[in-house]
Order: sequence, then C-alpha cells, then structure tokens
Amino acid sequence: MQPTFPLPEADALAHSDQLAAALRAEILAQGGAMPFSRFMELCLYTPGWGYYSAGASKFGGSGDFTTAPELGSLFAGSVANALAPVFGQLDAHARMLELGGGTGAFAEAVLLRLAELEALPARYAILEPSADLRQRQQERLQQNLPPELAGRVEWLDRPFEDDWDGVVFANEVIDALPTPRFLIKDGEVYEETVELDAQGNFIRGAQPADLLLIGAVRHLERYLEKPFADGYRSEVLPQLPYWLQAVAGGLRRGAMLFVDYGYNRGEFYQEERDDGTVRAFYRHHVHNEIHRWPGLQDITASVDFTAMAEAGLHGGFELAGYCSQASFLLGNGLDQVLTLAEERTDEVGRIQLRDQVKKLTLPTEMGERFQAIGLQRDVDFEPAFELGDLSWRL
Repeated sequence: MQPTFPLPEADALAHSDQLAAALRAEILAQGGAMPFSRFMELCLYTPGWGYYSAGASKFGGSGDFTTAPELGSLFAGSVANALAPVFGQLDAHARMLELGGGTGAFAEAVLLRLAELEALPARYAILEPSADLRQRQQERLQQNLPPELAGRVEWLDRPFEDDWDGVVFANEVIDALPTPRFLIKDGEVYEETVELDAQGNFIRGAQPADLLLIGAVRHLERYLEKPFADGYRSEVLPQLPYWLQAVAGGLRRGAMLFVDYGYNRGEFYQEERDDGTVRAFYRHHVHNEIHRWPGLQDITASVDFTAMAEAGLHGGFELAGYCSQASFLLGNGLDQVLTLAEERTDEVGRIQLRDQVKKLTLPTEMGERFQAIGLQRDVDFEPAFELGDLSWRL
C-alpha cells in the first residue's frame, strides 16, 4: 500500500532527481551495489543535495518532524538544570559542545536558563554540518540573546581538537548517523546494499559483510545469548565507539548527554523486529519507502542505547545513567521550569506550555519513546538520572 502524503513540488523533485542520478552513477561505478550506509550518508549529507545540506525546511509544522527543543523552552530549561551542577564542578574555562543545533532553539533556551542558574560555560560551540541551518542559528541567536550570551557562541566544522573540560550534548543526532544494515542468510552475515533494477529504480540487495560488520553482529548474538534467525535484518553501528571518541576529542573532565529515540539492546533486537528500525520522515509522515525521493526526506534508525553505554566505556567514560525522556525531564525540575515560564506569559501561553509538557512526557508522545543517556569523566553526573534510572536494563 502506497503511503499517502503531499507530493513534492516540481523544483524539489528536480533537486531529488539530481541526487538520484549521482547515486545511480556511484552504484554503477561500484559494480552495481552500494552499501546501505553509503546510500544513507549521501541522501542526508551530500553537499548541496543532501537532506541536511540543502536549504529545505526540516523542523516544525512546515517541515518533516518536530524535535523536543522546537516545541518550546521547557526541554532546554530542564536540561540546563541537569547540566548546571556539572559546570559547577568545572573551572571557569569550561565549554559546551552541541552537536547539530537545529534552528538554534535549544542553544537559545539553554543559555538563558544557565545564565539564570549562574552556570554559564565560557564558550558554547555548535557543530553544524548544514550551512543553511548554521545561518539560521546565527540569525536567531544574534536576535534573541543578550550580546553577552550571544558572544559566547561559536560554530565549528569539527570537534574541539585541544584538551578541554565541559559538556557534549546531542538531541536526535545518533539516529541520523549513517548505519550499516545486516542480513542473516544461511547463518552467515551479509550487508544490505542498494542496487538498481532494469528500470533504474533503487532496490535492496546484499553482499558478504566485511570483518568489522561480521564482528559487530556476532557480538550482538553473544550479548543476546542466541543467534539471529535466517532472514533477520537490522542495523548496527560498528563505528559508534570511534565516532564518540571523535566528538569528545580531548575532553578531560566533564559529561556527555544524548537524547534520542531507541531501545536497550534486548528490545532493539526483538525477534519480531526482523526488518530493523530504519524509516523515513516526510511532512510529518513516517514511512518505509527509504529509497523514495533522495534528499527530500529524513532517513533515521533507532538507537541501541546499550551500544551507547559500551562506546562510552570503551572511550574511558563511566555510565552516569539511562532513563526515559519523561523521567529525565521530571527529575531535573521540569515543574520548576514550567512555573517560571507560566509567570512570564498569559493564559493562552499557559495553555500552550501545558500542551508542551504533555508532548514531552506522555508515553503516547515523546515521554517513553525517547531516552536519555549520560556519560561522565571525573565529574558526578549521576544525580541527573536519579528519577527512573534504567541502567540495569542496558
């Protein structure tokens, strides 16, 4: 059954056709098959054509999805409450690094709240690969922040390369890392590919996996204490430990906080979830036609939070905690942030704030689907996870 959602306009389709032509050319140059991870990477990040590199609106009602920071200031205010004690344990030169800044809504709200808490970092850096989003962030923060706060913000092309102390934060970033997909066939591990049919359409294929992917899948099977069934298909990120070390850079003391949708490993690789978690987002519709309209739709995969914990431990961090987004926000003063916000608005604004709380915390909304995980090095970040800590499930 075909998904029903608005068709792209003619210029958007022309844009997608250009990227599709480049994808077909690379598939043919590689002998007729491209790893799915490469297809996802090019669809999302090809300069000028990729979903996150082109200028289309992505966030909010006119975009393809709405993230927690875009709903309003309550999410960022609660995160600031959680991070303020960490900054209190660091010296005045501490920094904060946000990965993928969206529209700048999070940076704006978190800096204002950290200022109220007298816990500002000396520098606030945003690592943003999209030139369009970077410009939107710069304009927003210059317009909405006091000069003293705006002056602390900088934009980076790569993580900090020197030794530093501080905090790394990312909301809905891990799900957009290009992920390999694997297939079990006759007990052997294959890597899912993207190939072309006789009409030039993108279709699924498979090729023998390399040693890195085979090792990652066998590690999952050992952890789960059972082999995957023939025909089982899913995702795994063998490069996650290397990515985590890269974004941390020379972080000597501090914490890392990641919020995203996903599961612990046992839930992620349930027997009935035998086609993985990859899906596409287009105009607030979620669908499985991953190959449709390259560059016009977001492609994501859920996060294996057990893998996040393993990657942190591999990089010399300790696990500070893991819980649902609802527990994290409620445990870090969401009610306090709400009260302050209600005092600064009218009745219509208060109704909107209460609706924001529902979307952030209800199990049927973001509250349980999204999880938070914290890593720490020579600081105590564990109090941020005291309410509803689920570390035992990882």
